[in-house]
Amino acid sequence: MKKRRLLNVPFRGRILISLVSLVLGFILAYSYSLASADKETGGNSDYSLELEKYREKLIDQKEMNKELTEEINTKQQEIREYEKSFVESEESVEELVKEAEMLRLLRGDMQSQGKGLSISLQDGEYNPSQENPNDYIVHESHIFKVINELKISGAEAISINGQRLHAQSYISCTGPVITVDGRAFPAPFVIEVVGDPKVLLASVNLGGGVVDQLTSDNIVVTVEEKSKIVMPALRGDQN
Repeated sequence: MKKRRLLNVPFRGRILISLVSLVLGFILAYSYSLASADKETGGNSDYSLELEKYREKLIDQKEMNKELTEEINTKQQEIREYEKSFVESEESVEELVKEAEMLRLLRGDMQSQGKGLSISLQDGEYNPSQENPNDYIVHESHIFKVINELKISGAEAISINGQRLHAQSYISCTGPVITVDGRAFPAPFVIEVVGDPKVLLASVNLGGGVVDQLTSDNIVVTVEEKSKIVMPALRGDQN
């Protein structure tokens, strides 16, 4: 019965049905196209968001690398300054050690040996009947002139006739005899000094210096370089 009704549908009705089907198909196709476009657009949007996130992470990473590089440079500068101060501290310690050793040498606490000079002072020749003999005798003032010049020139250790001097040494003159720390010594007086012989020799032989002054005082001065001079350390006897 249904077939019979369909077959009896008027021509105009069939046209109407066809138009409705066509419009419906167009609507379905357009809807599918829009859905596909939305899907494609949505995918591109997600990709753009991911790309933006990576860009932000890259920028953050670059900033972090910059901060780390600056921090490394700062630490390296601190290390260089520390190394510099450490070297300066080592040099300061070495200088203090050298100064302490020099003080111990001057005090006589350490044995001293090395190159140096031997300076001999002798009374000058005179005629007792005509001139004052004191003008031809070595006095403590002459000894002091030599010792002071040697100390200024970097002497490490000094002795007079084998008696090593120290910071509190006492020298006095009684006629032709020189007393050093309570021990009496007759002329000639041999002053030995440990130090750089070239510097010491140039110092005492300076024009108008010690040797010239002593010679003008009628003192016979003999200066000799020594390749090795040994002075034992002082003990309780220097006090």
